[in-house]
Parts: sequence; structure tokens; C-alpha cells
Amino acid sequence: MSTENLPQSPEQPPRKPRVAVVFGGRSSEHGISVVTAGAVLKAIDRTKYDVLPIGITQDGRWALTADEPDRMAISDRRTPSVDQLAESTEGGVVLPVDPASREVVYSEPGSVPKALGEVDVVFPVLHGPYGEDGTLQGLLELSGVPYVGSGVLASAVGQDKEYMKRVFTSFGLKVGPYVVIRPREWGRDEAAARKKIVDFAGEHGWPLFVKPARAGSSIGITKVDDLSGLDEAIAEARRHDPKILVEAALTGREIECGVLEFEDGPRASLPAEIPPPDTHAYYDFEAKYIDSTPGIVPAPLTDEETAEVRRLAVEAFDAASCEGLVRADFFLTEDGEFVINEINTMPGFTPISMYPQMWQATGVSYPELVDRLVQAALRRPTGLR
Repeated sequence: MSTENLPQSPEQPPRKPRVAVVFGGRSSEHGISVVTAGAVLKAIDRTKYDVLPIGITQDGRWALTADEPDRMAISDRRTPSVDQLAESTEGGVVLPVDPASREVVYSEPGSVPKALGEVDVVFPVLHGPYGEDGTLQGLLELSGVPYVGSGVLASAVGQDKEYMKRVFTSFGLKVGPYVVIRPREWGRDEAAARKKIVDFAGEHGWPLFVKPARAGSSIGITKVDDLSGLDEAIAEARRHDPKILVEAALTGREIECGVLEFEDGPRASLPAEIPPPDTHAYYDFEAKYIDSTPGIVPAPLTDEETAEVRRLAVEAFDAASCEGLVRADFFLTEDGEFVINEINTMPGFTPISMYPQMWQATGVSYPELVDRLVQAALRRPTGLR
């Protein structure tokens, strides 16, 4: 019998890619990560993607969280936490460990584990250690799940300010004077370690910036104007990281530039300038996120300076083998030279953050920025590449 005139069953529409937005984490930047995730959840195109929010608590538990971005904003000068959003105080989300499966499972004590479906790409909006530093990226590589942003090596290099500077120097990018004190040096002879910093100040002068070597969002950083403030600054930096970095203060303008991976390779945004904040000693955490000190976008630079900093930003992106996105931070010194300070492989990503603002000025809206990052991750395989 002919089936030509029989009613045909409609074809099933293709499944939308599923994006797991992973946020929070164990670092001191936990709260800002939650704020970033709220902005991404608001912006991501729900007609194009299915979304699964997964929060990592400060003690490391992977929690299924409410998809309520309005609850993920700074309120009363306080950042939110994953614990406030978690659907359970005990349940945990488990990523696949078999690259042949991308099934995510949720389990609670005393209950049968529940399959949450496959995940096609992870958007890890984590900042700092245990998320931005290559650790999560390594887990996703083992799981065979594509993810937004740089791979293991570039993430680790981008997190450790010492090795970041070493990489940049090896590629011919200019960095400012710095000295590093490692954990073993503190344990072997704390007085000698402190003297190393004092000698550095004697060579390069005050003020100095004392920083955790592997932290971001300006957390744990102290501007030290003289010897009297050094011990307190060291203690604050070591509270966040046993390895600290001390930098000489550079005189110049702070210039930032975003890099985004397009189909034909990385491109740089128009740059921004960070003016000295009126109510803060420098552009610290409070100035960035609580008081929202505005940057100048685009930066008032000459055409030649703009072209140069954009070129250098892409050069830094390539030097560290980055993927997806980077924010590159520079000083424009009084003699007209750009000195690179650092890169961020997962920069602040709230709508008021400089990275999306720079791309907005370049013609890429926040929703398009999120979409381009997800598409770049979907195009890229895991493993060696």
C-alpha cells in the first residue's frame, strides 16, 4: 500500500543547545561571580539556548540554584552568595566524568539521583582560584564538555601574576618592576623575605602595591606609602594567598582593552580609561563594584595610541594562548609607552563592568557578547588544540 497520501508525522524540532552557567566558587571573589552570573542569565537568549544555573558554594558544594537573576545583584553594599540561591542545603550537582556522556545528575541524601539532562557547553563565570585558574577548565576537559573562555594553561597563567609577567616579558611585552615572595621564603626566613621587599622599595621608591599573586577584583591589594604600612599590607595579601607580588607604582594613565574571539580570530575593542577615583586611594574593590566608579569609554587617546593598545591587547591574548575573551590592562606612561599590568581571562562581566562597556562602544551589545562567547565555545573541541 502506498504511503504517499498518509499524514506525515512532523519532524521534531532540533534541541536547543543547553548552557550551564556555573558561578560562585571558593575564592574571595565569590560574590562578584554571583553578580556576573545574574547579568549573564538576564542577557542570554532563551529562545536560542536552554539554561541551567549551577552555583558553587564557598565550601565547594555544587548546588542547583534558582534561575532568578534579580536576586543576584549587589544590595545594601553587599554581594549575594550561592547559599542564598541554592534550592537545597544538601543536594549536589555532578558533572559527567565520562567524555561519551554529558548528562548532569542532581542528588540529595536519601533520594534517588535525578538526571538533569545533557549539557552542551559550560559558561564558567567564576573569578579567582578554583574556577578561573585552570582547575575547573581541567575538570571540563576530562568531562569532554566545551566551555567558554581560555583553556587550562592560559587560565593558570592569567591567574598567577608572576608567571603572567614572565610570559609577557618572553614575548617582548613591557611590564613594570616587581618582586615575588613565595610561601617557602616566608617559612624559611620571614625577616629575609620582608627585607627583600624593603630592598625593592629602596631601588624603586614608594609607594608600592602589595598584592596576592593569584587573586583578582583588587581584593587583598594595599597601596603602601611608606615602611610603616608594609607589615599590615603583607598580612592582608597573605590572607588571600601565601604567595605575594609587590609592584612599583607606575606614573601614567590606566587604560583597558577587551579582546573577543570572532570566527576569524581575536579582535580588540575600543579601549577605556580608568580615571583616579575621587574617594579611593586607587581603583580598588569598593571603587569598582560598590561605588561603581565610572570609566571613560572610549578612552581619550590619539588614533595612533588607540591602534597601538588594541594591537598590544591581541598580542597579550596570543602570548598567553588565550581563548574566548580577555581584558588587558595597561599603563600609558608619561613618555607615551604602554606597559602591560595584567590580563583577566574571565574579567568582571556585569553590565557596569568595563569589558562589556568597551564592547558596547565598539558595536557589540551585551546579549550579542554573551552569544558570541557561547558560539565560540561550541565551535571549539575539548582536548589538545
